[in-house]
Amino acid sequence: MSSATINLNADLGESFGAWQMGNDAELLRIVGTANIACGFHAGDPLVMRRTVRRALAAGVSLGAHPSFPDLQGFGRRAMQLPAAELEAMLIYQIGALSGIAKAEGGRLTHVKPHGALNNMACEDTALATSVVSAIRSHDPSLILLAPALSKLAFAGEALGLRVAAEIFADRTYGESGNLVPRSQVGALLHSADECVAHVLRMLDAGGIVTVAGQLIRTEFHSICVHGDGPQAVAAASAIRASLLAAGIRLLPLPEVL
Repeated sequence: MSSATINLNADLGESFGAWQMGNDAELLRIVGTANIACGFHAGDPLVMRRTVRRALAAGVSLGAHPSFPDLQGFGRRAMQLPAAELEAMLIYQIGALSGIAKAEGGRLTHVKPHGALNNMACEDTALATSVVSAIRSHDPSLILLAPALSKLAFAGEALGLRVAAEIFADRTYGESGNLVPRSQVGALLHSADECVAHVLRMLDAGGIVTVAGQLIRTEFHSICVHGDGPQAVAAASAIRASLLAAGIRLLPLPEVL
């Protein structure tokens, strides 16, 4: 990293009705940025409003976390949608969270696509362009939070959005710099110690370190801890403590760009 500042982000607001997911209250004490589900893979209007309210009270920057329309699959199933339909769905989700943020006295600062939509856009330039076009149509001042070295990040830059590149604390990387698919052994890191070592290795190296030990040099601005994992709070706490001990300042997403 060229700077002694970085952002921690987590995917939050993923409860739905009577179904509870994650420990948002604890994570909001640790991270600087919340990516809030918009109802298509998780979340509902009441959960969205409560999460926005809690995030604002914690001084955490707000992002929309839109997805394919896939409640049953938690947004992790691949879908093929016409570009016009997908863009309309994304504008719908972003607009909903933006409206709730405004009602609570806050504002949306970024968008981070979720699950299969995010993974597919990282490898498909046409899909990535549709995602970026939808964000830009709603509000071109929004930051795109996208995986480092992905086609999604490149599309955001090409179409003039501010792009924040992220790495994942609890996911491993293949030789191309993309995430190892969840279906493969070793794709997920399960302990706080593993996550801390993974993050510090990449910070020290100045880029993504693959499962084979290859370094792909790249700048990144944010570290994601998935809020739905059982180790999320422990991992986020340990990562935060390790970064602070190393003299790195932790800031909300807009402040690290």
